[in-house]
Amino acid sequence: MKITVALVDRANYGRLKPIMTEMKDRPEIQLQVVCAGTMLLDRFGKAINVVAADGFNIDEEVYLEIDGSNPGTMTKSIGLGIIEFTSAFRRLSPDLVLLIGDRYEALAAAIAATYQNICLIHVQGGEVTGSIDEVTRHAITKMAHYHFPATQRSGNYIVRMGEEPHTVFPLGCPSADVVSNAPKTLTSDFLERSGVGAKIDITKPYLLVLFHPVTTEYAEAQSQMEELLQALKETGEPVILLWPNIDAGSDHISGAIRRFREYNPGVLLRAYKNFEPEIYIPLLTKAACAVGNSSSFIREASFLGTPVVLIGSRQDGRERCEAVIRVEPDKNDILQAIRFQLKHGQYPVSALYGSPGASKQIVDIIVTLKPYSQKRLIYIKET
Repeated sequence: MKITVALVDRANYGRLKPIMTEMKDRPEIQLQVVCAGTMLLDRFGKAINVVAADGFNIDEEVYLEIDGSNPGTMTKSIGLGIIEFTSAFRRLSPDLVLLIGDRYEALAAAIAATYQNICLIHVQGGEVTGSIDEVTRHAITKMAHYHFPATQRSGNYIVRMGEEPHTVFPLGCPSADVVSNAPKTLTSDFLERSGVGAKIDITKPYLLVLFHPVTTEYAEAQSQMEELLQALKETGEPVILLWPNIDAGSDHISGAIRRFREYNPGVLLRAYKNFEPEIYIPLLTKAACAVGNSSSFIREASFLGTPVVLIGSRQDGRERCEAVIRVEPDKNDILQAIRFQLKHGQYPVSALYGSPGASKQIVDIIVTLKPYSQKRLIYIKET
């Protein structure tokens, strides 16, 4: 069985790595890997190098990102992605294509697979969030033939969307295995070899910050980031910051970060392009508080009990555990929430998104699947 895994950004690989590792060890599976989007770009850490270093063969590289970080370039990148993924899938001729999440690059891959009658597997469908990701995720779900949602609620939503119940397997999120397999400790000297900015001592409390643009609030990206940065400054806590993704508005966020660093040299802030999972998870584990709007602050952090301040609408609707406090992108609200979380400290670990072993369960099911191309809408009678 030839299975092509399409990786379109750093988070994609972080969450799919345990599934890919499980597939690689199965003699009945011929694993093919396609790296695309920001996986190939140096300014986002060129995560393709991490994939290769982990021992995976890269079968295809798909360049699709059009520079500009605005709604127009995002849309054009989807079009280019459809063309390039179509060519890649034709060369690879897989039985199944596996995608995760809700990226626009993944939507391009889904279209390229479905319109070539290639059976599509979708991981993490059925979730509810803000931004354009909400539309993208459900569009991929409607094209996918098999579904592996992370929660029971998400699985129920997929069935209510008209998908065949026997194609939906809510086995939990592979992120549980990422967290379980990651190292528990990390030394400060490792972090000093990369990144830019102040020296951060991670044996002392620090904030882990990641704030992406909300594409449906494109015009407010800069002002939202400025509110966050001012709140961080007033906490006086050291900050480890990851640059935003490539979505519309990311240039405005990056610009705000650069200006802040220039005019506030006394703030203990160090910025990084990317962290491989073995680095990111220990950082998230030891953080006094995670601040921003990354889905990892809801998903991966739930397995750790790390306090989270979730900013803005990007994750609105997504299931979250008690460790998460949601605030508006307002300096005072953010500052108050950070101070509360710092005082509170660690929360109990949550099993909302499953437990370790999910990746093996997912692959156990995948090897039994029968590829098909013709889908039907199934109506479920309400009781």
